[in-house]
Amino acid sequence: MARKKTGTLIERFGLWSDDDLKAAKEVAGRVRAEGLEVLRLAFADQHGMLRGKTLIADDPMRVLRTGCTMTTTLLAKDTAHRTVFPVFTKGGGFGMEEMTGGGDFVMVPDPSTFRILPWAPKTGWVLCDIYYPNGRPVPFSTRAILRDALARLSRRGHDLMAGLEVEFHLLKLEDPRLSPEDAGQPGAAPAVSLLAHGYQYLTELRADELDPAVSLLRDGLLEAGLPLRSCEVEFGPSQIEFTFAPLPGLEAADLMMLFRSAAKQIARRNGLHATFMCRPGIANLFSSGWHLHQSLVARDDGRNLFMPDDDAHVLSPLARHYAAGLLDHAREAAVFSAPTVNGYKRYQPYSLAPDRAVWASDNRGVMVRALGGAGDPATRIENRIGESAANPYLYMASQVLCGLDGIERELALPPSADTPYETDAKPLPKSLIEALGELRQSAFFRGQLGDPFIDYLVTIKQAEIDRFLNSVTDWEQREYFALF
Repeated sequence: MARKKTGTLIERFGLWSDDDLKAAKEVAGRVRAEGLEVLRLAFADQHGMLRGKTLIADDPMRVLRTGCTMTTTLLAKDTAHRTVFPVFTKGGGFGMEEMTGGGDFVMVPDPSTFRILPWAPKTGWVLCDIYYPNGRPVPFSTRAILRDALARLSRRGHDLMAGLEVEFHLLKLEDPRLSPEDAGQPGAAPAVSLLAHGYQYLTELRADELDPAVSLLRDGLLEAGLPLRSCEVEFGPSQIEFTFAPLPGLEAADLMMLFRSAAKQIARRNGLHATFMCRPGIANLFSSGWHLHQSLVARDDGRNLFMPDDDAHVLSPLARHYAAGLLDHAREAAVFSAPTVNGYKRYQPYSLAPDRAVWASDNRGVMVRALGGAGDPATRIENRIGESAANPYLYMASQVLCGLDGIERELALPPSADTPYETDAKPLPKSLIEALGELRQSAFFRGQLGDPFIDYLVTIKQAEIDRFLNSVTDWEQREYFALF
């Protein structure tokens, strides 16, 4: 009778490759050399939020080899951190034994993601993948979903390159609202004030006015090794945009996870508040979007497969099929690119945000903007549909899956929409309710991601919608309280 393997979960189930083990040893050496005292282990949850634990780094190799346990209820929570599945029933509401009773799953470190956090003294950070104690991958891991989508792309000999262009608001924190009566699920939003009045898009004077605050973020991100390319003044008050150098798909998604968390942490430590909420409920603020630049490159030689051979079209035939797939599935994919109730406030006509599934060459009113052309190795498409709060793994996975479907079916790209807000085309969903209805009945995404995951995500987002519908808004109070 074969003896049962012993050791950590990683060792028993072979969850690390030889390269992972080598990288872990290098990380352990850096932890010792830099005198780090703690390691933060984190995973990306279903909403694209980092959750994790901080472990003492006296034996960093042990920490990395072992990982640490987390409760499965974290996978059952909505955006208010409320558990929306009956976890204390058989199967935990998932029909899975591993999800019963709020048991454990294990965060398994990915040593290649290690960073030293310059804003947190003597602190290292590692992103993790998640597994059940029986060695089975957690099927609700959004990082794993993107990795699987990229593997499908890889089997065709293609890799995704993604560039991040992210808008957000940076504000002065006036009152964190930490009185006991402000606590709750969710707690009261902090009181803030502007750092600049805005309405001076890309002016140097406004940039300099914001620079003392922006430089805190810029310096921290650069010191942490993030490939920051630019810090720009956006149109709205206290609104800025950070852009990053293009990276392979999984690395780009990991970057977005760390960037958002880092920006909020650095801001808070310096009396500021960074928010990636699409349209904050503050007078005169403008919506923020996440424009996702993407192209496919050949695995063998790195050629940009979106670059056309001649000037007949701005995009190659492969790129046109890919873009057509994004347009064809735009409505049912909307939950992945705009997952919040608030995100749909952005889809307004004549607003530099899309309101329908159209494309054009270098037009900022469309959903898919084509950039480049023959001889330009930076040829790419920019999908302008996303909100900055989107889960990067689901956003990017949806792009890959929709684009691949366009390639495999050789979908034709419709005519360019030179008047994007007047072109007859499929409208984008007007609300998360509408978008969730599209995803719920999507045969395409059920086929790509499976019924269990789609039902899981729909359940969590429906709980968010239900709480929204059950709340009395300021609009209702103003509209009806004195009238009736």
